[in-house]
Amino acid sequence: MKKDFLGKGFNFPLQIDSSGGIALNEYEENIETSLRIIIGTRPGERVMRPDFGCRVHELVFQPNNEATASLAAFYVREAVQKWEPRVENITVTAYPDPQKENVLIINLSYRVIRTNNQRNLVYPFYLRREENE
Repeated sequence: MKKDFLGKGFNFPLQIDSSGGIALNEYEENIETSLRIIIGTRPGERVMRPDFGCRVHELVFQPNNEATASLAAFYVREAVQKWEPRVENITVTAYPDPQKENVLIINLSYRVIRTNNQRNLVYPFYLRREENE
């Protein structure tokens, strides 16, 4: 099945491929990279598109509890619906990481519209840095 319509783009973070050029990603991997960029970008960070990004960064230094997790899930879903038109049936859940007290685990489930593929992305969101970093 030809999937060119899903898109191609640079890997993020930027990498060099085996031939010395800039590494690219394509298809579903391109969508996943796009989602990571959306979630990882704070609104106002991009000069030419100041409203691009996800409001989840407003939660930095908040307590790692169910209320914060619920708000994080809301912000991620809101951003994905606004900025990634290639996906639908978006479900986002978030919960405190039982291993690390400063991390929220964000689980994003979505369906790629053009291929009908159901996908999942797990995104760790750090509420604050570890003391020993």
